[in-house]
Amino acid sequence: MSVRLKNIIFLLFLALTFSTFAQKARVKGVILDEFNNAVENVNVNVGDKGTVSDKNGFYIIEIEANKRITIVFSHLSLKKTSINLSLKPNEDFELNPVMNSKVEEFGEVTVFGNSKKRIEGVTTIDPVIIRKIPGANAGIENIIKTLPGFNSNNELSTSYAVRGGNYDENLVYVNEIEVYRPFLIRSGQQEGLSFTNTDMVYNVDASAGGFQAKYGDKLASVLDITYRNPKQFGASIEASLLGGSLTVEGVSKNQKWSNITGVRYRDNSLLVNSQETETNFRPTFFDAQTLLNYNASTKWNFSFLGNISQNRYNYQPLTRQTNFGTIDEPIALLVFYEGQEKDKYLTFFGAGKAVYQYNERNKLKFLLSGYHTQEQEYYDILAQYRLGEVDANIGSETFGDVVFSRGIGSQLNHARNDLDALIVNAEMKGFHEINDKSQIEWGAKFTLEDIRDRIVEWEVVDSTGFSLPNPDLNYQNDQPYNPYVGPLAPYQNIRATNFTKINRFSGYAQWNFRGTLGTHEYWLNAGVRAHQWQVTAVGRPDGVSQITFSPRAQFAIKPDWNRDMMFRISGGLYHQPPFYRELRDEEGVVQTNVKAQESFHLVLSNDYSFKMWSRPFKLVSEAYYKNITDVNTYTIDNVRIRYRANNNATAYAYGFDARLNGEFVPGTESWFSFGYLKTEENQDGRGFIARPTDQRLKFGILFQDYMPNIPNLKLYLNLVYNTGLPGGAPSYVEDSYAYQMRLNDYRRADVGFSYVFKDESIKSTKSWLKPFNEFSLGFEIFNLFNNQNAITNTWVRDVYTKSQYGIPNYMTTRVFNIKLIARL
Repeated sequence: MSVRLKNIIFLLFLALTFSTFAQKARVKGVILDEFNNAVENVNVNVGDKGTVSDKNGFYIIEIEANKRITIVFSHLSLKKTSINLSLKPNEDFELNPVMNSKVEEFGEVTVFGNSKKRIEGVTTIDPVIIRKIPGANAGIENIIKTLPGFNSNNELSTSYAVRGGNYDENLVYVNEIEVYRPFLIRSGQQEGLSFTNTDMVYNVDASAGGFQAKYGDKLASVLDITYRNPKQFGASIEASLLGGSLTVEGVSKNQKWSNITGVRYRDNSLLVNSQETETNFRPTFFDAQTLLNYNASTKWNFSFLGNISQNRYNYQPLTRQTNFGTIDEPIALLVFYEGQEKDKYLTFFGAGKAVYQYNERNKLKFLLSGYHTQEQEYYDILAQYRLGEVDANIGSETFGDVVFSRGIGSQLNHARNDLDALIVNAEMKGFHEINDKSQIEWGAKFTLEDIRDRIVEWEVVDSTGFSLPNPDLNYQNDQPYNPYVGPLAPYQNIRATNFTKINRFSGYAQWNFRGTLGTHEYWLNAGVRAHQWQVTAVGRPDGVSQITFSPRAQFAIKPDWNRDMMFRISGGLYHQPPFYRELRDEEGVVQTNVKAQESFHLVLSNDYSFKMWSRPFKLVSEAYYKNITDVNTYTIDNVRIRYRANNNATAYAYGFDARLNGEFVPGTESWFSFGYLKTEENQDGRGFIARPTDQRLKFGILFQDYMPNIPNLKLYLNLVYNTGLPGGAPSYVEDSYAYQMRLNDYRRADVGFSYVFKDESIKSTKSWLKPFNEFSLGFEIFNLFNNQNAITNTWVRDVYTKSQYGIPNYMTTRVFNIKLIARL
């Protein structure tokens, strides 16, 4: 069949589709409760025709045109609502009803309706909270770090670890499309901007484990983000000392077209200049994103998500002095730098999505996406240091200076790293509602990864005039007492060129069922994922074709009790077929036959909703266990992960998480979270040691408040406490058993004060505020208590005692920021 004939048939099909529905109209919208939360599983009926709202509260229903009809909205736990309408043929009408709670009293306890996200164990975060809570790297990642199970010790990075996993073990979706992070990032201050534009976000769901088969092949967590479909014209501007953003959205007159576009710029110099290393820092982080939607008919919807991101990181360190040791024996590291670092990341991302709703119970989705990144990491930095004793005499003219040197040396670091990666995904999904109690979901996906990578890194270390050899050569350098006869070699030297292609086929099928056991309600989800892949690399043996199967299940039950409680058990097998970073060994060479890491998950949960002080609260607690095999061990330097690519270990993780959230202050949501984790690995049967992400204890607080006498003045607090990670060893160490040192505890509090001139709850009669729906001016304090948090150690030698000192590399100190927010 020729291409022209195919196009004619397609156009005839569209014409037939439009003519068939010429005398129809469509009503769509989002159903909200009185707390402005989306409500799912609302029955929307017009006569004998009906539909059900989805997890985002969205519904769409077809009605007869030129006829007065009644739409009825009903829900098990909300009051029934009905609205009369009369629409023109082929008209799209937006209707966003608000349904009030239908409360059933049992003594002092109030029972509210259940939601799908509650059943699945998914945490939903309000986008308004994301925008308002302060943080050095504000956004979604800033908020989820306060949730139980999510950990991070780096305020400059968007990376996070979940329940013993590392930064590469987390899935991130935007509008059901998987997104990626840059490959060559080694330091949090290089990242600049997260992919997700907070001002465009409609909904955020986070799961820390035990997630369903429909989510992809990672071991740790899922972050499922949905961007907003505009309902009317709007614009928002945000500006601060760290940069700014502009977002514009709108819809066409016939409601068929809608678009939201955001542009962001960020400059981290305010934060980096607060660190101990004095620098000439000239960064520029910029991106632009757009989401375009087209409602072609009552059955077809098309959308396009596009992103262009450019990060330029120019870094020229000057000097650094770090004081450590004890009061009786203060020691300092004084460093003078020469050289600079120039990094550049240019990323293009585009994704198309088509949704075919061929009736109320059946839906198909077609997704096509492409990700292209060009990255370079170039630096030549010479660090000349003095390690010595500090003058602690307060009356001395040299107080605080290094007066006696214990060690003198230098370190020269060089890199010329380039990477070009292209990732293409084609996917098809189906959703079929068999009846009111049972649904089936399935999907199939093809992925092509084409990555070209060159690594050239070396480091030369000089200590008091003597070049130190590579520690892996096992030659002893006992100069000046004995001559050195070993080879001259850099302290570290990595050189590799990789041209790698990976073809992947993956798919899933799962079944959802809702039923009753006597008077108790229960929900069941069962599914399986499959993943096949093969790696080819120029100059390396072709990898074998590998395949994994991952059965998963969830069971939740809500007893018919006076207390609103739900119990849930979930788990199964989770596989992580290696991504490109996981294929590279410590020498930078791609290993084509790296196996998928396999983890057995078991999660036990309790969800308790209750009222306290006549306001809603929820306590969620989870206990979990993971048994992991074929572990691809690694070391972490700042945020850069270096894999061994040999699947030579087993591991386990277990712990307990809890979060209490609710209206501690009327009209605002706050929460307190706690987490306990223990994770260890056993390499080659040598015994269990702590994994690099063994974060034993975690406390997080997100708190909102306002002054009763001045309701315009708001307060936002973001507080995190994490115990120290086992990250104190030198990054070049291959034998993790030789170093099991831990960094100090991570303690950080960010606070923001905002004066709201106008928003939904605060009205204003001032003429200059009339164009605005919201206008506020804020003042933020990052690292309120000025805690010294370290991300890694710098290791230097004492020439006299031949000892090595681990000098902490501290993160940001206390920083002040001003922020303006305006929304039309």
